[in-house]
Amino acid sequence: MVSSGTFLRLSFTCLVSLPFAAALALLSPAQAQNSDAVSPEDANQVQLEDLNDSTMPSQEFNQVEPDLTDPNNTRPLNQGDSILSMAGGERLMLEASNAIDAQNYALAAQKLQEARQVFNQLSNFYQQLASSFSGIENRIYDAQRQKAIETAEKRDEATYQLALVHRAQNQPELAVPLLIQIVRSQNPTRDLGKKAYQQLFELGFVDAPYPIPRSNQPTSSNAPGR
Repeated sequence: MVSSGTFLRLSFTCLVSLPFAAALALLSPAQAQNSDAVSPEDANQVQLEDLNDSTMPSQEFNQVEPDLTDPNNTRPLNQGDSILSMAGGERLMLEASNAIDAQNYALAAQKLQEARQVFNQLSNFYQQLASSFSGIENRIYDAQRQKAIETAEKRDEATYQLALVHRAQNQPELAVPLLIQIVRSQNPTRDLGKKAYQQLFELGFVDAPYPIPRSNQPTSSNAPGR
């Protein structure tokens, strides 16, 4: 037998459950209708449209192109912080010079080796471009060949300074191969080639001096930077 108290509780529960069930019955068709209103394809299209509106440049912006001949519009490899450039190699040479002044020959050798590699890569790249335009466009061929020569000069200068640093470190065995490379690259008749050969003579690697020194001609020094 169900007591009166139990009956009252059951009646109250039914009264509360009926409005809640009715609300669920009304909400379910609305949810079904909204889910049918936008298909998955439509949803993706809306996201793409919002993304395009917020990120894609306007047509007017696309029509504006930078003037590469304007020196104010600096291209990336022409900037001072680029390592693959003449300025980048010269910056390494300057750091090496400062290290030599501080007698930090280990750091100087590192910076000179890096500068030598940068200038060597640039020279090879410019030479390859010059060869590609040989017989096709003389203007580009001449410009790239001239850059190849200039960067090769810088490479040999860095190599010579590196050889002097090795001499200052009492490491002539490391200086000799570098000096021979300079003589081969510069030719003994050019100034840097003469200096490199003179260093080989002073180290005792060669016996015959070149050119024949005059009686009042000063001898070269093995100090870096000379």
